[in-house]
Amino acid sequence: MSYIDGFVLPMRDDQPEPYRDMAQKFAARAREFGALGSVEAMGDGLERGHTTDFFRAVQAEEGENVVFSFVIWPDKATRDAGWEKIMADPEMQPGGDMPFDGKRMFWGGFKPFVSSMEGIDV
Repeated sequence: MSYIDGFVLPMRDDQPEPYRDMAQKFAARAREFGALGSVEAMGDGLERGHTTDFFRAVQAEEGENVVFSFVIWPDKATRDAGWEKIMADPEMQPGGDMPFDGKRMFWGGFKPFVSSMEGIDV
């Protein structure tokens, strides 16, 4: 059964291109290490909630949007081995001017239990 890593983070409005470059580099490396694919999605139509919402979850500041992304792996064992390689890869280490504040990012691993994605074993 597949395994999914999900990420939510704030991104400065003036940083979509640097973020895209970084995300494409990560996506290629994750695929190299066994991921089936990934998606990076920028907030569009996010609503402000009464108790919580995506903006509050990442403490988004004025001039920031929210990015929701996920990586699909064929199984947890492949994911664990892939992440070990990613974390050890010098090219995957944060450096320079990051296009988002990693301290306000959150992430986690998920086991799918319902999927309507026909033809894709999620």
